[in-house]
Amino acid sequence: MTNHILVERPEDHPGVQIIRFNRPDKKNAITRAMYTVMTEALTSADGNPDIRATVLLGGEGCFSAGNDLGDFLAASMGGGMPREIIDFLYALVRAEKPVVSGVDGLAIGIGTTMHLHCDLTVCSARSQFRTPFVDLALVPEAASSLLAPRIMGAQRAFAMLAAGEPFSGEEAREAGLVFRVVEPHLVEAQTLDLASKLAAKPPEALRISRDLIRGDREQIIARMDEEARHFASRLQSAEARAAFEAFMRR
Repeated sequence: MTNHILVERPEDHPGVQIIRFNRPDKKNAITRAMYTVMTEALTSADGNPDIRATVLLGGEGCFSAGNDLGDFLAASMGGGMPREIIDFLYALVRAEKPVVSGVDGLAIGIGTTMHLHCDLTVCSARSQFRTPFVDLALVPEAASSLLAPRIMGAQRAFAMLAAGEPFSGEEAREAGLVFRVVEPHLVEAQTLDLASKLAAKPPEALRISRDLIRGDREQIIARMDEEARHFASRLQSAEARAAFEAFMRR
């Protein structure tokens, strides 16, 4: 299972750690085991002076289709929201070093909302960001209900999180979700270039600057916890079970 997430330290990008989705047959849908590997990589980076930036990457044509619905269907039958997801989100919020992401193609659900916590995101013009939470009888997660209105404004945040409207790469850039839109074949190179530039900066000055820009993380954690309570309740609702089962039959 752990080979569905590859953790790499490329020699040509010193100081950079890559966390790469590697489950192309399932459009990089994220399982509980995959969340655990990502959490461990983010947490270990904080204590490793040789790592100065982390990069999140998907594959060609797909960043991630979001949570594995098989796990969610199991959770809907009594388990509640999987702890592995919460632990990953906490690690992402509390990461002490920059996190840069690169997206080509599909970015669905948490495959979209995790970029709200990244310091810089590069995407391709053919990317599509979509959060079909309400369509699955669920609610927003990852503190997106707090961060998206701050970044995008209320109407675009509602369009994404409640109406489930897809955002193209350029629309995501205009909304402030991503930093730069490039051709698909340039996504990984430009993402790693940005991370390398951050890794080369004075680390303490960068850490303080990043903390000032990001603001109160405990407020973000509190919203995550509030969302998670609603999410867990919705997971176990008859409405959500019906939505999941209909999706799995497609």
